[in-house]
Amino acid sequence: MFRILQGLTIAAMLALSPGVFAQGAAPATGSGAPEGFVAPADPKPEDTNAQRAVSQPGNNAPFWRAVRESGQQSGYTSLPGVEKGVLIQSFVQYPGSMYTTAGEAWRQVRNNWILPYGGSLLLIVLLAIALFYFTKGSIGLREAETGRRIERFTYFERAAHWANAAAFVALAVSGIVMAFGKFFLLPILGGTLFGWLAYAMKNIHNFAGPLFAVSLLVVILTFVKDNLPSKDDLVWLAKGGGLFSGAHVPSHRFNAGEKLLFWGGVFLLGLIVVASGLVLDKLVPGLLYTRGEMQIAHMIHASAAVLMMAAFLGHIYMGTLGMKGAYQAMKTGYVDEAWAKEHHELWYRDIKAGKIPAQRSGTREAPGKPAAQA
Repeated sequence: MFRILQGLTIAAMLALSPGVFAQGAAPATGSGAPEGFVAPADPKPEDTNAQRAVSQPGNNAPFWRAVRESGQQSGYTSLPGVEKGVLIQSFVQYPGSMYTTAGEAWRQVRNNWILPYGGSLLLIVLLAIALFYFTKGSIGLREAETGRRIERFTYFERAAHWANAAAFVALAVSGIVMAFGKFFLLPILGGTLFGWLAYAMKNIHNFAGPLFAVSLLVVILTFVKDNLPSKDDLVWLAKGGGLFSGAHVPSHRFNAGEKLLFWGGVFLLGLIVVASGLVLDKLVPGLLYTRGEMQIAHMIHASAAVLMMAAFLGHIYMGTLGMKGAYQAMKTGYVDEAWAKEHHELWYRDIKAGKIPAQRSGTREAPGKPAAQA
């Protein structure tokens, strides 16, 4: 109680006698500053960091402003590199991003669009394939096999296909691990093991890319002739190839669905993936390989790769579980006459008419009896 009364007494004395405690203070000027005090000049936006240190010591705004604007006007550094003076990229707005620095805009596109929508697309395609398989099953033959074989793919064609397919699978698996692995593998494997796995996948991806590029060109040149569109493709498309109705729709060596996959998946998306991948591998001469160039190349590469994987999931399904005899055709090179007639009747007619030889390679004998030609 005594301490409280003592504190109140001191406070009252301070309030009633301010002049007592002001004695001995330096005389003040009209502005309230001590005599002889000269205020520094007001800071200006264009001040250098040294000038700002005088007007406002400790205020490094000019330095950080230069860092932020280094994307428009590079700073100075003695270190080597294309963007050695650029610490923060300039502001841009990519499709799907806000107007922000290029690095942040790329991150927004990748994390908010490519990964969630790309991953969803792949899962939807897998689900659709599973539903189709469990409702329709494998497409078989209506008639019994004849035992007479037709060469569908030569050894060179199969070698080109399998080389490209192996590179594609390596790229797809490694790309999925790098892009989506943190969502479904990291919680299981842990940080250390997943880090080693992601590093291995990165190197596999980098080295499989050039093999895929070369084999893709070989595949395009090998199969382009038989994938040229014809008027019969319109009939096939109008009837959906008979996949849902079960109707028999004649086609040439490759049907309209396979041709669409060739031109859309192999040719268009394949070349986009290869071109952007070569940029990311820094194998294209004449480019500076700035961060901006690499970010744009990555967005194009990832988007095209996801679309290509979604398209080829259907191709892989039809070539394995979806159609009986399709895998054997690419494995051995030969199909039965009944298979050729039922799935590619126009191609079969050309063989029977002698327009296309039943044995094109001429170096290997077909398993079973050779197909008779008219």
